[in-house]
Amino acid sequence: MKLIALNLPRDFGEKDLEELFTAHGNVISCSLVLDKESGSSKGFGFVEMALDEEAMAAIENLHGSKVNKNKIRVKPAT
Repeated sequence: MKLIALNLPRDFGEKDLEELFTAHGNVISCSLVLDKESGSSKGFGFVEMALDEEAMAAIENLHGSKVNKNKIRVKPAT
């Protein structure tokens, strides 16, 4: 299942994103959306998890949690 993570800290890297979700299951892939000009994070990214159950656990545990000072949102990507 593919998820979108919103309101991530701007200094967050793809490795940080992967580590955040790996605590809840097997991450197949993850990618941050980057600004084309500056190369910095736009504050959101996508994570694909192997099992729907793991993805739902990640949503339940991470949605509304704080990462650094940011309250992140996690939901299924459409």
